Amino acid sequence: MTRIVNVSVTKVYDWLEKTKERINILRGGTRSSKSYSLAQHIIFNKLITGDNRVIVIARKTLPALRKTAMKLMLDLLEEYQIPVRFNKTELELRYKNNLVYFMSLDDPGKIASIDYNDCWLEEAVDFTLEDFRQFNLRASRKGEGNQLFLTFNPVSSLHWIKTKLLDKRTSGIAENVSTYKDNIKNLSPEIVAEIEDLINQDDNFYHIYTLGQWGTLTETIYHFPTVDEPEGFDDITFGIDFGYNNPSTVVKVYWIDGRAVWQEVYYKSNLTNTELINEIKQAVSETDLNYNWYADSAEPARIEEFYRAGFNIYPADKSVKDGIDFCKTHVIGITKDSTNAIKERQSYSYKKDKDGNVLEEPVKFADHCMDAGRYGTYKAGLEAVPNIIIIGER
Repeated sequence: MTRIVNVSVTKVYDWLEKTKERINILRGGTRSSKSYSLAQHIIFNKLITGDNRVIVIARKTLPALRKTAMKLMLDLLEEYQIPVRFNKTELELRYKNNLVYFMSLDDPGKIASIDYNDCWLEEAVDFTLEDFRQFNLRASRKGEGNQLFLTFNPVSSLHWIKTKLLDKRTSGIAENVSTYKDNIKNLSPEIVAEIEDLINQDDNFYHIYTLGQWGTLTETIYHFPTVDEPEGFDDITFGIDFGYNNPSTVVKVYWIDGRAVWQEVYYKSNLTNTELINEIKQAVSETDLNYNWYADSAEPARIEEFYRAGFNIYPADKSVKDGIDFCKTHVIGITKDSTNAIKERQSYSYKKDKDGNVLEEPVKFADHCMDAGRYGTYKAGLEAVPNIIIIGER
């Protein structure tokens, strides 16, 4: 096929054009282009060139789907100026006689009622083996070359993708392993440095996110569950973690009887402070600006600009150990729609030294929501209960 000039072709994209197997496993480290390249592949080699083809793109939850794979697909289609019809209510996308369904397990009945040609499971490690079997079973629509694609970071060597598919590999299964080096021409030097610096922080993180190798996440810091958004609360505070190459994040903290629930409300990279202020104002209500906001105290100029823009904002207390200890005993949940925050929480772990001893310091990687949540919780909690004594995790 003839490629559009501005398509960013990577090694992953080239591999996708060549693979003919039914089950295609795209294991990779962070920023390896596996999801981006797969979205391109689906657009140019399935949707545009297909004839009466049905494609499913799925994540475990609908909020996660909207923020990741669905947004990526829609953004690329707009960038490439491909005229599609998108039904926002049904989450269906049409191009000529081809159809894309965006699905989540929030609506399992829909999955069971549709046969399709191709299926993309984004963050496939979130699905169970039974989930996968159901998706595989339904990829039975008449047509040539029906395929399933699984994209993920290999966080646990005990996961069913490894033990049930790769370790017992039969015909019909292909695997692509990618790292940031396969996408390095599209990454800033700052991002590359952060990924490579994991070798100095945590051996397990280095193997998973830098090298794309199977690992086992241990010594996870937070264990609070996912919950529904609270219907009632005593107070609200906000935490902001500033970024540019890394995402700027905002976490809303609901206070209920002295305990906190976190909700991710903003997560985006590559914005100036003025752009960030304007976008956050769109993401929250006018009333929210009057609650106490706590931001990275190392950024006084940015805090001052937020203050002048109408935010009731203060420098956060950045005491990492004490802040984490406080959050362990006071945060009781994170809302189910907090896609990036949930992913960060699952891998937010303590460092280990060269001898394997656990240190009281978190790995400084993919922790932007975790920092924002701590900023919005710790100082506010201490001010509400100034004489509190932290005695460890309950």
